[in-house]
Amino acid sequence: MEYVKLGNTGLDVSRLCIGCMSFGVPERGNHQWVLDEEKSRPIIKRALDLGINFFDTANVYSDGTSEEIVGRALKDFTRRDEVVIATKVHGRMHQGPNGGGLSRKAIMTEIDNSLMRLGTDYVDLYQIHRWDPQTPIEETMEALHDVVKAGKARYIGASSMYAWQFSKALHVAETHGWTRFVSMQNYLNLLYREEEREMLPLCKDEGIGVIPWSPLARGKLTRNWDETSYRSETDKFGQTLYANTQAADKAVVERVAEVAAERSVPRAQIALAWVLQKEPVTAPIIGTTKMSHLEDAVAALSIELTPEEITRLEEPYVPHGVLGHQ
Repeated sequence: MEYVKLGNTGLDVSRLCIGCMSFGVPERGNHQWVLDEEKSRPIIKRALDLGINFFDTANVYSDGTSEEIVGRALKDFTRRDEVVIATKVHGRMHQGPNGGGLSRKAIMTEIDNSLMRLGTDYVDLYQIHRWDPQTPIEETMEALHDVVKAGKARYIGASSMYAWQFSKALHVAETHGWTRFVSMQNYLNLLYREEEREMLPLCKDEGIGVIPWSPLARGKLTRNWDETSYRSETDKFGQTLYANTQAADKAVVERVAEVAAERSVPRAQIALAWVLQKEPVTAPIIGTTKMSHLEDAVAALSIELTPEEITRLEEPYVPHGVLGHQ
């Protein structure tokens, strides 16, 4: 396993991050396809055995049960100081006022709830899951700063938003001497490359670590265009991501298949190798529901795409509407 620094920090993270949205109680939350605790634990154990030390979850994943499952597994399988645990805040956790968002009240409540579910005194990376237009960014950044100063988080990060919003948050933190975001968890893969226009250059310039979600486009880059899975058939959010550019997206999927066939490797390895070579990506977030997903992800670290292969993979792409920010 390779290890790299997360942005400009001194924190060492594995070149791959395990996305823990795949783990939870299927009857809780919006994802019926997730693995329950019994099925999740062997995958988490195998990830640790492969040298992966970076695990990303969120308070909203399966109504908090993802955090519970991940917390128990990591406590049983390793020492706390050997892993990097990331979680997120923003999504609605209960009905009525103050049930979600990035107010000081919500952040202070949810960090304690996440720590309780994870069974730890701190998280290594506490991220805002989305931008909250209803709360002043000054309130959010000061609250996150106080979370860090209280020892409940080591670093803070952000997820999908517009580059101007991220730049504003960085500026506000710097102006007030508050803790700065060190990472951006954004949507990036061969079927969605709009982040290359502004967000990736901003992150590179500011020394921000990039940990993309859905690097395999929810599996669409790993199989024939017309093939489906239980997840793709039930994932309503995922269905909205690729609804308007199907012709061009299909051509990209076919190019991935061609390059994979020439190299005699699974398509997932080619698609992930493309994300890994894109600057300034630190560690793609891998959703795993099978052991083979882990094996493919680790194997992708050894694939170095040629400039010609990268051009072939990227050539069919057409501009997409902005996705993933809401």
